[in-house]
Amino acid sequence: MLQLTVLREQTEQVIAGLNKKNYKNAAEEVAALLELDQQRRQVQHEHDELQGKANSISKEIGMLMKNGEREKAEAAKAETSELKQRTKSLADQLSAIEQEIQNALYKLPNLPHESVPAGRTSEDNEVVLQHGEIPVLHEEALPHWELIQKYDIIDFELGNKISGAGFPVYKKQGARLQRALINFFLDEAIQAGYMEVQPPILVNEASGYGTGQLPDKDGQMYHATADNLYLIPTAEVPITNIYRDMIVPTEQLPIKNTGHTPCFRREAGSWGADVRGLNRLHQFDKVEIVQITLPEKSYEALEEMSTYIQGLLQKLELPYRVLRLCGGDMSFTSSLTYDMEVYSTAQGRWLEVSSASNFETYQANRLKLRYKTESGKTQLLHTLNGSALALPRIVAAILENNQTPDGINMPKVLHPYLGFDKIS
Repeated sequence: MLQLTVLREQTEQVIAGLNKKNYKNAAEEVAALLELDQQRRQVQHEHDELQGKANSISKEIGMLMKNGEREKAEAAKAETSELKQRTKSLADQLSAIEQEIQNALYKLPNLPHESVPAGRTSEDNEVVLQHGEIPVLHEEALPHWELIQKYDIIDFELGNKISGAGFPVYKKQGARLQRALINFFLDEAIQAGYMEVQPPILVNEASGYGTGQLPDKDGQMYHATADNLYLIPTAEVPITNIYRDMIVPTEQLPIKNTGHTPCFRREAGSWGADVRGLNRLHQFDKVEIVQITLPEKSYEALEEMSTYIQGLLQKLELPYRVLRLCGGDMSFTSSLTYDMEVYSTAQGRWLEVSSASNFETYQANRLKLRYKTESGKTQLLHTLNGSALALPRIVAAILENNQTPDGINMPKVLHPYLGFDKIS
């Protein structure tokens, strides 16, 4: 959530940033918010003045009674009662204005970092680097949705029977590949200094608002209405919310956590090659990394996370590229995002497998996640997260890129986890 002080003091920069994210009516909404803020301050001032006056008169009543000035004391009591009623009315008005301001702030996305390129769609993203050779496949190479049928390792029809479209059943070597990847990603994260946590996969509204999924992604999240809980779209939500309403001692920074969870997203696409097979699902597994840092360290941390994720892709021997997302293609909460895409040779296209993002103070402001400076002043921390990694498209690329006429070779780094080196 953007800070009101930033809107007041850097109004033009805020509007320019919102425009870079292609946010409609940015100038009008910022102006309306600042007008509400002005109203809030006026009402607060009037409220405080009346309350001060009422307190002052209340102190006089005892003295008047002691001096026998009963009539004046009764008049003072009546005035105090009237002032308290007016104060209560102003307090109710203030509460309503503050709620309106809060709701308006929730609707504004984070501002993009100055390095974010302008643009509206994924076509405008900037390719930062590309790594690895794209393999040349044999003539009868198949896309992964045909490979999984050929080797009977993932079953979409069973998943559809049990739950519906977008909920695959992994079996045999497909299930073992899932487990191997999860364990490999977690082990690598632990070796890189991340603490493993296993968080809940249902979160309350406060958690959804804390990391910015609510209200922005309300319609995309599965909602257990009877208990007003949400199935998580990513482990970022519960892991980051561990630190909600905390003042973190600086000696504990940076905080580095990792966790594996299933993830749930209602909008998984509809039709076409872009959403076939494992390309887009309603339920999938992901290992997440989360960092909480001092503001001056957060972009160094983002580069570190990007390098770490690239290292995983290199160990899996997958060709990949890194994109710096343009303003129009970034998430609601991000200030700067790197997307990592692997090349899926049988499909002939790049598949996003990770996003690493710096949210600066946007989530921390919602979470009330702070630290104290050396002077004792309380300040907001910066939060970051990255997929390390999301499994479905990694699996798709491994299957497609490593297929041979007599089976699918597994990356060497996974052999100890799998117990086999080829799917056949």
